Amino acid sequence: MPSLLDSIAELSGVGPKREQALNKLGVFTVGDLLTYYPRRYNDLAQKLPSQTLDGEKVTFKGLVTSPPVISRMGFKKTRLNFRLTVEHDTIQVSFFNQPWLGKNIEVGNEVAIYGTYSKMRQSLAAIKMMPKNSEDELEAIYPSSKEIKAGTIKDLILQALGKYKDALSQEIIPEDIRRRYRLMNYHDTIFGMHAPADEQVAAAARRTASFMEFFIFQMRLQVIKQMDRHNQGRAITYDNDQLKAFIKKLPFELTNAQKKVVNEIVRDMRRPVHMNRLLQGDVGSGKTVVAVLAMYAAITAGMQATLMAPTEILAQQHAQTIGNFFDPNEVRVEILTGSTKAAARRQILADLVAGDIDIIIGTHALIQPDIAFHNLGLAVIDEQHRFGVQQRAALRQVGMNPDILAMTATPIPRTLAITAYGEMDVSIIDQLPAGRKQVKTYWLRHNQFEKAIDFVKKQLTSGVQAYVVTPLIEESETLDVQNAQAVYEELSAYFAPDFKVGLLHGRLSNDEKDSIMTAFKANEFQVLVATTVIEVGVDVPNATAMMILDADRFGLSQLHQLRGRVGRGSRQAYTFLVSDPKTQYGIDRMEAMVATTDGFVLAQKDLELRGAGDVLGNRQSGVPEFRVGDPVADLTMMNIAQEEAIEIVDTPDWDKTPEMAGLAEMLSETMDRYRNFD
Repeated sequence: MPSLLDSIAELSGVGPKREQALNKLGVFTVGDLLTYYPRRYNDLAQKLPSQTLDGEKVTFKGLVTSPPVISRMGFKKTRLNFRLTVEHDTIQVSFFNQPWLGKNIEVGNEVAIYGTYSKMRQSLAAIKMMPKNSEDELEAIYPSSKEIKAGTIKDLILQALGKYKDALSQEIIPEDIRRRYRLMNYHDTIFGMHAPADEQVAAAARRTASFMEFFIFQMRLQVIKQMDRHNQGRAITYDNDQLKAFIKKLPFELTNAQKKVVNEIVRDMRRPVHMNRLLQGDVGSGKTVVAVLAMYAAITAGMQATLMAPTEILAQQHAQTIGNFFDPNEVRVEILTGSTKAAARRQILADLVAGDIDIIIGTHALIQPDIAFHNLGLAVIDEQHRFGVQQRAALRQVGMNPDILAMTATPIPRTLAITAYGEMDVSIIDQLPAGRKQVKTYWLRHNQFEKAIDFVKKQLTSGVQAYVVTPLIEESETLDVQNAQAVYEELSAYFAPDFKVGLLHGRLSNDEKDSIMTAFKANEFQVLVATTVIEVGVDVPNATAMMILDADRFGLSQLHQLRGRVGRGSRQAYTFLVSDPKTQYGIDRMEAMVATTDGFVLAQKDLELRGAGDVLGNRQSGVPEFRVGDPVADLTMMNIAQEEAIEIVDTPDWDKTPEMAGLAEMLSETMDRYRNFD
């Protein structure tokens, strides 16, 4: 029986060369071909000249009132002219480089011509002749490539529609969901996308096709998530009374957002399934204390916890911060990095496997082959986007497949969190602690630079420090360094002898960068000139001013991350964006930065300005390229698809029912991996 999983080679006219061309477009099976949707439709509906706008593509039907005349226009170029009377109007029709059509045009015959109308000249630049009895109002136009033409793709789709129409009787979206959201059935959706009777049918089919894409995507993610949970998971039965007592001892009140995400995380930890959760929080939202509470919960269950940071300086900062939360006689916190001395390393490894260390904080050094834990229950990964999938997998392997809590300070709109991290559960801290002062942000033109630098100098006299970020020059680290060097020399002369200036750029070794940041933190110099290598998460509470030169060269999320380096103490902080943007896009970014310090609002704005692929980078982000659905514009639809998918996958043996046969077949590869997991 024909199946949508059949290879496209089953279709007539698809040899190895054409199959390869289709494969490059992501088309491997008949099902792929039938969901290779048109990018747009030409409106073929017949009109009268009086109803037609200048430059509009239109179909005119009328009588040929002059014989066709073919004239040459240079080498191998021709023009075929004749007059067409449409009711009371006479139109001059021209076909270019199609002289063979002359034999189909006779005076007195009725013809229908599709083309571009010029109202002033009363002429039609013809594109094609329509079949005499054609009732099609819309013509599907497909994306194509050099290797395969749009017309060939259309012919193959029409062939598949005829040959595989019975296979379309199996539904993908369950009937109750279709009824609830007024969606078309699978058969009508596919035919409505490729051969719509009118615009209303095309719109209804596109709406259903969008939902179907989101629904299949979410079903696949939920199956993967369930597969992961059924694979390896241990219940971390933490002591709730001890955790509550620990929270009461904190020197500050948790925000409502922190309480919410702590509950989400520890609820996951208690379940006998594997946790894979992403914790999102803007700069200063208090992610670290949430991680501390999750780690303490694991400790009360008799387990160990670890936190892995991307750099040594961040690991040291976490070790100091987290160590301050605990009585060293009750909870032992240690740090392990590449620079840990050999003797100390040997002792730490021995204590770790013996269970004498409760929390170990480190860098990639934590996933070396000689690392072994006594009973690792929770692994926290800071700035998770800095670690590859293999590194996260290695952390699970060294520690008995612990629960994973990944943290990021890069705000991602929920729009993208659903798609980019769809296989993870997402917790969001969307509230800053009470009393935290907003960073005051100003956009200045270059001719106001001197006033701004004078203001920074006055700030320095009160004992605080400042960053100056130099312009980003695309694809040229050498020029970035030259820029930074020039600014460093200029500012060193300006601030001398009262204040010292340091320099940080991408050509320095990691040890040199760490040394400079440590010296800056210790206030050994008061101004740090830097390229964009300022570490996310490095905490210098005494830094209260930042100046970003040529700020319009940076994306919104990058500007926000840079701004997050100041305002980490109790004093008022300032950011100056020095920029003369030459585009509206640049102006929009500057205005958005001044308007809000909310990272999630800015991330959503960045998404609207640049699109999903550019915000995260398609290859790195994991954001799928949907053929018709738009996860930004259709966020509500994506949310609904996710909710429905979760409900289905949470139903035991959902894939065994006849109603789900079509969906289960479409997800067969993912489902096979799920069933064969041991």
